[in-house]
Amino acid sequence: MKTVSNEEIQKQYAFMREAAELNSGKGLRFFVRTFGCQQNEADSERIAGMCREMGYSPTEDEKNADLIVVNTCAVREHAELRALSITGQFKHLKEKNPALIIAVCGCMVTQEHRANAIKNSYPYVDLLFGTGMLYRFPELLVGCLKEHRRRFMIDETEGNIAEGLPVLRESKIKAWVSVMYGCNNFCTYCVVPYVRGRERSRRREDILAEVRGLIADGCREITLLGQNVNSYGKDSGDCDFADLVSEICSLDGDFILRFMTSHPKDASRKLIDVMADSKKCAKQFHLPLQSGSARVLKAMNRRYTPESYLEVVGYMRERMPDIAISSDIIVGFPGETDEEFGETLDMLERVRFDMIYSFIYSPRKLTPAAEMDCQISPEVKSQRMERLLEVQNAISLEKNQAAVGAVQRVLIEGESRSDPTMLTGRNDANKLVHIPRSPLSESKIGEFAEVKITRAETFALFGEL
Repeated sequence: MKTVSNEEIQKQYAFMREAAELNSGKGLRFFVRTFGCQQNEADSERIAGMCREMGYSPTEDEKNADLIVVNTCAVREHAELRALSITGQFKHLKEKNPALIIAVCGCMVTQEHRANAIKNSYPYVDLLFGTGMLYRFPELLVGCLKEHRRRFMIDETEGNIAEGLPVLRESKIKAWVSVMYGCNNFCTYCVVPYVRGRERSRRREDILAEVRGLIADGCREITLLGQNVNSYGKDSGDCDFADLVSEICSLDGDFILRFMTSHPKDASRKLIDVMADSKKCAKQFHLPLQSGSARVLKAMNRRYTPESYLEVVGYMRERMPDIAISSDIIVGFPGETDEEFGETLDMLERVRFDMIYSFIYSPRKLTPAAEMDCQISPEVKSQRMERLLEVQNAISLEKNQAAVGAVQRVLIEGESRSDPTMLTGRNDANKLVHIPRSPLSESKIGEFAEVKITRAETFALFGEL
């Protein structure tokens, strides 16, 4: 682990103050568009915090922005192409407002071929910086404001951790807390180790200080983040992830703790015991399976078997019978046969996940799987995805219907995005719960409430206070 020095962070704060002076009195606004995972969302909250310090106020409409930041993802090609398409649409905004500054950052631009494509084919993009250079955003912006020229800074030093950056959180109720960055697993389909670097853990005291601040501010749900969150501490020896979870759960305050994403090989019994014994740790575990075939898992370099995965799940349910388990599944990995895909369907029936996040395999440049023979046709992958969702949706609906009549503790978050007459929240299992809007329910926004479940659908529950 290499922590960015306090002197360097103070240097960036000096650039923030300089930018604020340059922007003073202009009423400038910023817009951040985020693609990808929760880690990217956490990064965007730091980008937003720096924008605010530099004299910009947020806007939800890019047409009104004087600074646009596109924070990109590289996990699937679709996410990259979508980010490039959105960036392309900002060209006309630049033509209308030549003073508009457009920045592209994140995982996608850490790849040399994508960075070069943006430099050469998107001349209206002013700033470009990778994940490890996020903390130097103020320096780049000041250079652009003063010199009126494009600035690019792809990662020069892998493995930086920058503490003390300003944060503008999207929610006062829920918060992401990154506890580690990068990944050492090198799954053959995954680009993360190439764009996020090796695993590196934040200092325990820095994490605890951030969490204490969130609790003091009234935050009710805290989610610890890492590409492989339960390998926290292996690089530093400070403390392991189970100890970190235990220490956070021992803090005073009315909050619930979650974490993601876990690797099955690192889901220890010690961690499961800590979860079972803590009242503040959500009884919910996201445990990516990816495939139910032992051969495919080996080809993916996942380093566990279906049997060892089932053993972990079995111990979770032994200690926490009502635990909600979600997972990631990839269909159409190179060489996957119909029989091997059938083994994945069998695992769905055996584990009975509460929900899954399913993905059609997407070749990623630099990864071994992209060069494998026997790539699966798009038609076969789509057919398998349909079958997968059919099986899982039936299981999810059955699981949700079992909750009807139960009274559950729900964190009420606010107005439903799809129905203004309803409020929405999440229960301990991290499932959406909708309740009718009323003066009483509105008084519960930002708080935990007891909700009786009256109806269930595949992807949501409905209830009443």
